[in-house]
Amino acid sequence: MSALVIGAGPAGLMAAEELARAGRRVVVAEAKPTPARKFLMAGKSGLNLTRVAPDFAAAYRSDWMGEIVAGFGPEAVQDFARGLGVELFVGSTGRVFPVGMKASPMLRAWLGRLAGMGVEIRTRWRWSGFAGAAFAFETPQGPREITPEVTVLALGGASWPRLGSDAAWVPWLAEKGVEIAPFRPANMGFSVAWSAHMAPHFGQPVKGAGLITAAGMSRGEFVVSARGLEGGGIYAISAELREGSPLALDLAPDLGLEALAHRLARVSPRESLANRLRKALKFDPLRVALLNEWGRPLPSDPMALARRIKDLPVRHSGPRPIAEAISSAGGVRRASLTEGLELTALPGVFAAGEMLDWEAPTGGYLLTGCFATGAHAGRAAAAR
Repeated sequence: MSALVIGAGPAGLMAAEELARAGRRVVVAEAKPTPARKFLMAGKSGLNLTRVAPDFAAAYRSDWMGEIVAGFGPEAVQDFARGLGVELFVGSTGRVFPVGMKASPMLRAWLGRLAGMGVEIRTRWRWSGFAGAAFAFETPQGPREITPEVTVLALGGASWPRLGSDAAWVPWLAEKGVEIAPFRPANMGFSVAWSAHMAPHFGQPVKGAGLITAAGMSRGEFVVSARGLEGGGIYAISAELREGSPLALDLAPDLGLEALAHRLARVSPRESLANRLRKALKFDPLRVALLNEWGRPLPSDPMALARRIKDLPVRHSGPRPIAEAISSAGGVRRASLTEGLELTALPGVFAAGEMLDWEAPTGGYLLTGCFATGAHAGRAAAAR
């Protein structure tokens, strides 16, 4: 066998395509019954493939990813999808989606093209470690061993383990001398021990609020759930929060402090707090509930109340478990890789995708990073 790819997610399939395009005979081993399960899960929310942004590479929290993404960035991802017959559109924020908003048609077309290139995908082939120089697998036909010329590992990180990314590979690579940063949740929600009065608001979005961290204020929608705070606005700042930044909300970010206090002063203090906030600021019940949850005792003085509204401290108890996270941080450290993403401790073995130690927010960056590292590793493996 010329080339082995372990893992049939976006990174693994992209590596397989590059290897096949270079004339190599490629076998892809996938532990699950079907390929790309996490990719299909991402498609349930619209399949945000990439993003048109002038500072695209700056979103990655790993400097070394810039050059790799430059080699297969947003334009290349769009060309790739169109080459599979997928029509795309660009949303108002620059996010790029298939017109059909689904992953399955794109995956079917991709798998068909790979089959036409001679790529063989073996499902239910679970890598079980090394057997000397060979890769050992548990398969429906029993144990098997493969000794390819080159291998690309695309085994995923540690998020959504039920879809295949269970990080079982960590001790096998560590034993070979590969440096691995501990996995941590990324793009995740945060747990909150809500008071009982918040239950009627579970599942509702908070729109237009400012999220204040040590790095400044961002704007983004998030959801109040029974488990805590979730959604894009929270995911965008999740790395900061995970690393210890405090979080506060500005519930009226479009009004300055003085203007806010002036509006509150115009409503009689004899009114209930909910009425004052509704009449003065058009606050909905959810905003009022959040203010009661985290702002009590609430001051009656308009200026003091305005300050509380614009800097409401959020009390949370940390990230949700990594199994619930959209992605993970950590994995194979850059120091253990060559420029071509070859493992220095295992010549001829390359790594790609979320098993590498890089991190990016949602919004098209994650999938582009997987495509880019898969293409980069596949090309380097083919050249070797």
